[in-house]
Amino acid sequence: MSVISGVAGLFSGKPRNPIGDDGRMALADHFRELRARIMRIALYLVVGTVVAFFFYDQLFALLLEPYNQAAELLPDNTATEPVLTGVGQPLLLNIKICAMAAVVATSPLWLHEIWGFVVPGLHPEEKRATRLFTVVAGPLFIAGVATGYWVLPRAIATLIGFTPSDITQLTEFGTFFSFIIRMLLVFGIAYEIPLFVIMLNLAGVVSGRALGRHRPWIIIGTFVFAAVATPSTDPFSMLLLAIPLLTLLLVSEVICRLLDRRRGKHQWEEWDDDEASPL
Repeated sequence: MSVISGVAGLFSGKPRNPIGDDGRMALADHFRELRARIMRIALYLVVGTVVAFFFYDQLFALLLEPYNQAAELLPDNTATEPVLTGVGQPLLLNIKICAMAAVVATSPLWLHEIWGFVVPGLHPEEKRATRLFTVVAGPLFIAGVATGYWVLPRAIATLIGFTPSDITQLTEFGTFFSFIIRMLLVFGIAYEIPLFVIMLNLAGVVSGRALGRHRPWIIIGTFVFAAVATPSTDPFSMLLLAIPLLTLLLVSEVICRLLDRRRGKHQWEEWDDDEASPL
């Protein structure tokens, strides 16, 4: 019985010391909560991976579909074929695919745990706003992954298109899967960046007016980030990452301005840093 209670305690981040009126917790309680949330995230991923094993054939077909679509976009004289090398590669590929499916499918749960760890450090009115973010974070991540999946066929066709006409291009599926993972994670994480911008605003690190002043550099930085982050070399993939990300960043700027106005921060932000004080 004590073993069961001990294991259950690993998943419980309930504070053991009194919480202050301002919401402050003891350092040991913070670490205890962090451990509990990490354990819960690990549990979500393990359960999700086990469930994904029952749908491995469908998941494999889903990952192979962008390759098949890319092959149709290639010229007729370009020969390509997916292969697996090594005795242990099929099993390793099976585990990787199921684990990746678990990361995507359980993203609303583990993102909720991450946000939940940040929320206690915010003020009550800021906590109410973050409840909305916990609802939006998961769908945004999945939307980014879906966008990356939609871009994959053209990106793959562009890269395979460099193969000389008299050479057969053998695509090692393990390497191909790693390429897919990078592509999908880049799009999924990129779609979360606007939420982190709003969180920085709630924490008082960045303001809406500051985002507006640096908007030209944000636009340039977004396109540079999209060009570097996308594993493929075609501009189509870069634009399909940069344009939605830039739109979300502009929306986050508007939200930050509304939050600043609601908290009255716009009053002192209008002051010039170099202007002499009337006092």
